[in-house]
Amino acid sequence: MKISAIVTTPPYAAFLDEVARHPLVAGFRLNTVMPLRTGPREALDLLGKYKQPVWVDLKGRQLRVVGAAMPPFTEIRLSHKIKVNTPVDAYFSDGNERARIAAVDGDRIILEDGPRRMIGPGESVNIMHPSFEIEGTLTDIDKAYLSAMKEMGMSKVMLSYVESADDVGEVKSLLPGAEVVLKIETQRGLDFAKRHGAQHGRLMAARGDLYVEVLRPHMIIDAVKTVIQADQKAIAASRIFDSLAWQPVPVSADIGDVAFLLEIGYRTFMLGDQVCLKRDSVIEALNLLEAIADSSK
Repeated sequence: MKISAIVTTPPYAAFLDEVARHPLVAGFRLNTVMPLRTGPREALDLLGKYKQPVWVDLKGRQLRVVGAAMPPFTEIRLSHKIKVNTPVDAYFSDGNERARIAAVDGDRIILEDGPRRMIGPGESVNIMHPSFEIEGTLTDIDKAYLSAMKEMGMSKVMLSYVESADDVGEVKSLLPGAEVVLKIETQRGLDFAKRHGAQHGRLMAARGDLYVEVLRPHMIIDAVKTVIQADQKAIAASRIFDSLAWQPVPVSADIGDVAFLLEIGYRTFMLGDQVCLKRDSVIEALNLLEAIADSSK
C-alpha cells in the first residue's frame, strides 16, 4: 500500500536531514507558533534547504492564548476578539481541562474559576457553543508568513479552522496562486466539507482540535469518515503515535488507530508536534507507519 507522510519540523532541529531522506516523507510542516530567533524568513530558509516541500501552517481563526496566565487568575487574553453568550465552558490542554467563562470583553475572557496551573502562550482554547463567533481570520503572524512566502516564491499553505470559502479567499488574496490544505477542526468545518468537498483545496482531518470540538469522544469516528468521503485525497493529521513522545514502544491503541485510518481510505498522514520534537520518536513513528501500511496490503 503506497502511503506518504508530512512531518512537523522544528526549524532548529539537528536531525532534519535524516527525516527528509526517509522514504515515506513527502513534505515538512512548519507550525508557525514555534519560536524563532528573527522571523518567518529564517524558518523558511532553514527548512527549504532539505529539498522537501514546506507547508506553512497558518493559525487562521484557531483560538489561542496570548501571553502567560498565572494562577490565581480570572483573565486570559486570546489571539482573536470573540463573541459568545455567557456563561459558557472553555476547554484547554487538548480538552482535558474545563473552565467556566463568566464574561467576554473583546479578546479577554473572564473566568469564574479555571485550570489550577499556568496557561501558556500558544495553547489552544476551544469553545463549543452555537453563539460562538471569532472576529477576523488571519493573525498578524499569519500575514507575515504569507508576505515572506510571496517574496521567496513559496506557495504551500495549511489553514487552520476552515469553515467557509472566504477563509481560503483571504489567504489567496495575500498569496496569489497559493496551494491551500483546508484543516477541518470544527462542526462548522465538517458541514463545509460535506457541502464543498475539495472544491477549495485538499482537506485535512486535523484531529487534534477536531477531537475536542466533536464534544463526545466517539463522534471522532464519523468526523474522520466525513472528511475522507468529502475528499478521497484527504490527509489524516495529529494524535498519530503520540505515545512515542514519552515511551519507546507505542500503545496498542495507536496502532489500531492508524490501521482504522488506512481501512477507511487515508493514504497521507501528518505527524504532529509531540512525536516530532525528538529524532528517535519521529523516526520510529515513520518506520511504524510504513510497517503497518506494508502489513495492510
